[in-house]
Amino acid sequence: MSLESSTTPAVRTGVAGQVLKVFVWLESLRMDALLILMRIIVGAVFFMSAQTKVDGFTIKDSTFFLFEHEYALPLVSPILAAWLATIAEHLFPLMLWLGLGTRFAALGLAVMTLTIQLFVYPHAWVTHGLWLSSLLVLVLQGPGRLSLDQLIRSRTA
Repeated sequence: MSLESSTTPAVRTGVAGQVLKVFVWLESLRMDALLILMRIIVGAVFFMSAQTKVDGFTIKDSTFFLFEHEYALPLVSPILAAWLATIAEHLFPLMLWLGLGTRFAALGLAVMTLTIQLFVYPHAWVTHGLWLSSLLVLVLQGPGRLSLDQLIRSRTA
């Protein structure tokens, strides 16, 4: 429950109303700080994973080997899966950090996380649950006010 919704209309006017506005603003800053923290941390997890798959601008042979023999995803060729995962793990974290297309990027990483959980490492549900929780907050809540998404939204409104 927010501060604003827990007060009566009479309290929302005068000095009390001004004080309430300050507290509501501080409350919203807290959410923005949390959303930025989620964007930075979950983006870092996936970006660091992406960096293990490449050597410069080349996907490592070991990456293709892992996708063929260890990950062995159903319905997708290992070569295509390696390319898609490598691109997604580089692109989506950058989008999260910038707050650009945040919901799309978070949804893409959430699908990747569910795929890893269901088909690759089902025993790692605690780790994947933490990633998925943060990603779903970003999908549902958006990036917050300190993002390019918000800047674009404010300029087009």
